[in-house]
Amino acid sequence: MERSFWNDQKIEGFIGNLLRAGVMLSALVVVIGGAVYLARHGFARTNYRSFHSEPVQLRTLTGIVRFAVRGHGQGIIQLGLLLLIATPVARVAFSVWGFAIERDRMYVLFTLIVLAVLLYSLFGSSALGG
Repeated sequence: MERSFWNDQKIEGFIGNLLRAGVMLSALVVVIGGAVYLARHGFARTNYRSFHSEPVQLRTLTGIVRFAVRGHGQGIIQLGLLLLIATPVARVAFSVWGFAIERDRMYVLFTLIVLAVLLYSLFGSSALGG
């Protein structure tokens, strides 16, 4: 897109709408997942004598997507939480693009550093055994 179309006000408005849409979408997905989970397991008896963690498949992105696509409530809830986590990451990524459009190299650099830290905290630390 050309630079003249994007000004500070339009970029800030787009970022605000991005954040709003991300939170609303994630909340909707979590509510749908909660409804599915309660519809299937709402009357199940809970055993408080032993702890059962979430299934191992719900600890990876591919496992969460598989569970959600198959209609499992836990997978849908986890997917909604991932969308919530992805919302500020998408905001930072769009900010890099916005600063690049404005040709503000210093803020592009700072925002890329913030994006790298966010991505490392999400993906890199567990890959390195952290």
